[in-house]
Amino acid sequence: MSASLAEVFEAFGAEYLDAHGVSAPQAKVMSAVLNCRTPVLGGQVLECDGCGHREFAYHSCRDRHCPACQARAKEEWTRRRVAELLPVPYAHLVFTLPHALNGLAAAHGLWVYGALMRTVAETLGEFAANPRWLGAEPAFTCVLHTWTQDLRRHVHLHVLIACGGLDGAGEWVGPKRDGRFLFPVHALSSVFRAKFLDALDAARDSSKIPRDPAAEAKGYAERRRRLLKHKWVVYAKTPLGGPAEVLGYLSRYTHRTAVSNERILAIREGQVLLRVRADGKGGKKVVRIDGPDFIGRFLQHVLPPGLKRIRHYGLLSPARKRQRLAAARKALDAPAPSPVAMEAAAEFMQRVAKIDIDKCPCCGQGRLRAVAVLLPEQPATSRPWLAPPACRGPPT
Repeated sequence: MSASLAEVFEAFGAEYLDAHGVSAPQAKVMSAVLNCRTPVLGGQVLECDGCGHREFAYHSCRDRHCPACQARAKEEWTRRRVAELLPVPYAHLVFTLPHALNGLAAAHGLWVYGALMRTVAETLGEFAANPRWLGAEPAFTCVLHTWTQDLRRHVHLHVLIACGGLDGAGEWVGPKRDGRFLFPVHALSSVFRAKFLDALDAARDSSKIPRDPAAEAKGYAERRRRLLKHKWVVYAKTPLGGPAEVLGYLSRYTHRTAVSNERILAIREGQVLLRVRADGKGGKKVVRIDGPDFIGRFLQHVLPPGLKRIRHYGLLSPARKRQRLAAARKALDAPAPSPVAMEAAAEFMQRVAKIDIDKCPCCGQGRLRAVAVLLPEQPATSRPWLAPPACRGPPT
């Protein structure tokens, strides 16, 4: 029998807040997860038009950190990406920040995550523009993740990039070495590191990171020495084939939360039993984490308000995506996405996401129809520990 993140919050939330402060965004996430699909958010009364069976359907919180909400959001987001895929191979790159920057990420998440995305985008843009490697404008999507399987901080960026680009003459250009190789990862690593450290120095000089744990000159110099010595990892996974494979692959990363309810196996003796990867071959194991510690690990992955963790660049840049993708399809002699195919994809996503759930579970024949509105109720009085006074703490 599995548990859920909401049950972990219910079991250990009071104990955690007795010992730790939380920021307003973290408190908001805790409240959203606890109230998701409960009477607190209101809902509808559904009645079968055949047998008269009735049931309640409560609203979801739609918070981007809620594991119960992101599966459906992922499918809807993926459906909209169907029209953006090109008939070329795609590469998957992963850019990772050294753990020496974890303290800075905890204090200045908005700056660190933003700088990571900017420097990765600049690095890939420069390599793509270089005629030695491509000499064209690329098309890529970045997705930010901040966690390991056991919820420790591990800041990294997944990048899905088309193997090719559109040059200044409007022609599609493939990679120079072969059709499935883009850029050398060791060179990417060096340029990525240099750009991020330059951005860090500039932010320090302009006082944009006043709460830096290594603010003192000696501490800053020591951290910079460690960052220069450390190997900044850029990992290139096996290139992907056609659009169908790319679409499924991308969807596994876009709306993933730090932990899914399926991985929380149980709550026992003050601990959370969590399923994690045991190796790179698909093996699994179970780890035990003290309940309050589990909450602390999860909350460190609450993103700063306003941060977009999925961003598109190059041909996919929102400002000119329609025109540039149309030019790329013309250069590839590829037809525009078929409205029929788009509709078929939409139907498939609806089926996978189980959106069509109005068949009566009682008689199996009738359809459930909304017959009344359920107004939101007050939160449970058993959660006074989640009241605003308990939500004090440093911002994340």
